[in-house]
Amino acid sequence: MTNPLVDEIRSRLTVLAPEALDVHDDSAAHAGHAGAAAGGGHFDVLIVSDAFAGLNSLARHRKVYALLGDLMPHRIHALSLKALTPDEL
Repeated sequence: MTNPLVDEIRSRLTVLAPEALDVHDDSAAHAGHAGAAAGGGHFDVLIVSDAFAGLNSLARHRKVYALLGDLMPHRIHALSLKALTPDEL
């Protein structure tokens, strides 16, 4: 069964032309958590893209948040993000 929010996250991040993209919905592990009770999900994202070349960690995260920011905090409560270049694998 597909998760519409996972699909939305993947779709938005394709603008970064990722060589690898893994989006995992970890919401079930946080059942009962205040953010989860309000409907926000917990997600782990690994994205590998040349778009991050020459950028520090903060700048990479800002790139991703610029694409997903309107989903927070209501649809995405927590986002664990690992943003790498292909050379960093």
